[in-house]
Amino acid sequence: MRMQAAIFDALRQPLRLAELATPEPDRYQVLLKVCRCGICGSDLHITEDPVFGARQGDVLGHEYSGEVLEVGAEVAGLKVGDQVTAAPLFGCGQCDSCRRGEPAWCTQMQLTGGGYAQYAAVAARQCRKLPWGISAADGALAEPLAVALHGVMQAGLKPGDKVLVVGAGAIGLAVAFWARRMGAGAVAVSDLNRHQEARAMDLGAGAFLVAGEDLARQANEHFGGQADVVFECVGKPGLIDHCIGLVRPRGTVLVLGLCTARDHFDAFRAISKEVRIVMSVFFSMQEFGSAIDALDGGRYAPQALISDTISLAELPTAFEALRQRTTQCKVLVDPFADVAC
Repeated sequence: MRMQAAIFDALRQPLRLAELATPEPDRYQVLLKVCRCGICGSDLHITEDPVFGARQGDVLGHEYSGEVLEVGAEVAGLKVGDQVTAAPLFGCGQCDSCRRGEPAWCTQMQLTGGGYAQYAAVAARQCRKLPWGISAADGALAEPLAVALHGVMQAGLKPGDKVLVVGAGAIGLAVAFWARRMGAGAVAVSDLNRHQEARAMDLGAGAFLVAGEDLARQANEHFGGQADVVFECVGKPGLIDHCIGLVRPRGTVLVLGLCTARDHFDAFRAISKEVRIVMSVFFSMQEFGSAIDALDGGRYAPQALISDTISLAELPTAFEALRQRTTQCKVLVDPFADVAC
């Protein structure tokens, strides 16, 4: 059987549509008919920076959900017809980290893709069944929601905290969602423009601040003082230092932005304020499960992150457009949008 996919050719080149052989699951894997796959900012990084080691012919896309079509001989707990979402974290399955449900910190961890295609083979232990009432179309949001949740947990956010989120991309907005859900006293989101202002408010922010030279003043006026926790969700050099200036003495700067360039910050200012700087990446499988549960409605619905759903044929063009600031937030790919099925 053949399938359509969008493949990586070379750094700084657009993805290319191709026809490939449908992957065959091994005895520990399931074959999924991909329902939705989110376009992630890290995929953009992967196609630009050699540090990630992308190879010609790779199928990217790690935020995906779908229907189980085949199960390997050693698979338990999943069956044909199940609706699942897949975590892209593949560990050995045997070490202490894997047994704790933390494959991201397995010494053999691999970040798996495959979602920019009609079918994907993935280890069954990477999949979680979607509860009744949560669609596979929404299930693709579980991965970015889990990334944001892990960041909020790493920050040690407490009820009543004043939270400033720097960067109104999908992860920043998901952080605002979790901060509000976990009892933050005030949540503000800042960005260079107002493209995501309405979406930020829908997800739980109480204010949207346009970033600029007076951001510290705006934030202090909103909070009645400096923020307790500042989340850096951009990933550009200089932003950690900027956030150190925005947080209160003995506050926390939580870094979620993916930055591959060398960076620096004013260490004396950070030490003088006794700022706690915490890095965050990936998530645990328990957090992944909590992200799935959060898709089941509530006052603030994470489905508000979705700005558009496109076909595989539209993916290469949309992918390139997202390299520039746009009004889009989380764009989902429907690999069967142009197929009668």
